[in-house]
Amino acid sequence: MRGLGTLLNIATVLVGTTLGVLLRGRLPSQMRVTIMQGLGLFVVFLGVREATNTHNALMLLGSLLGGAVIGEALRIEDRLAGIGARIERLTTRGEVEPDLSQGRSTFTEGFLVASLVFCVGPLTILGSIEDGLGQDIDLLATKSVLDGFAAFAFAATLGWGVGASVITIAVVQGGITLGAALLDDVLTTRMVDEMSAVGGIALIGIGLRLLDLAQIRVASFLPGLVLAPVLVALFGR
Repeated sequence: MRGLGTLLNIATVLVGTTLGVLLRGRLPSQMRVTIMQGLGLFVVFLGVREATNTHNALMLLGSLLGGAVIGEALRIEDRLAGIGARIERLTTRGEVEPDLSQGRSTFTEGFLVASLVFCVGPLTILGSIEDGLGQDIDLLATKSVLDGFAAFAFAATLGWGVGASVITIAVVQGGITLGAALLDDVLTTRMVDEMSAVGGIALIGIGLRLLDLAQIRVASFLPGLVLAPVLVALFGR
């Protein structure tokens, strides 16, 4: 059944978020900080590993910069944050805890960061493509387990906004799965590799954000995931 992997992913994120919020008050603040730093380091590691899969560094650079221009023109980062803020207004009442570094609430930051972490990695791309092609869901099943633990760690610090990221998961993974089903005869291994490399660079940006080293507007680079296979089709050798 196409889409089963995404449904499983949504379920594990919701379970992880719920457990993280329930145990939030029982975890010392320093432990929550250390857990977040551990996740940040791991995300950077994943990003570096996947970025090195590119076959052409200039093509990767072109995808990133072209994606950044498109992303900023479309204000993807701001729109995604706005979606998180609207979800927060619909689901919460009273005062919210602000994130002073960005002028955003913790809910919105949790939604934004979790949406990016869960949706730009290589497992998202490769797993959704395999699912769309009617193959197994092993990659998405693996991703679901990892995302469940990550959701627990994120929610212990950032709260319910992490759970709201299932909306992004459904749209992004579902969209890639549908696209793969429609483009079965078009996508090549080289295209998937370059998409994964762009996702790897984005993951590095997310890791730096989690480590509080730089507030990179990672969402603005997301169009690069679409631009990469286009560049391969036009200039790939």
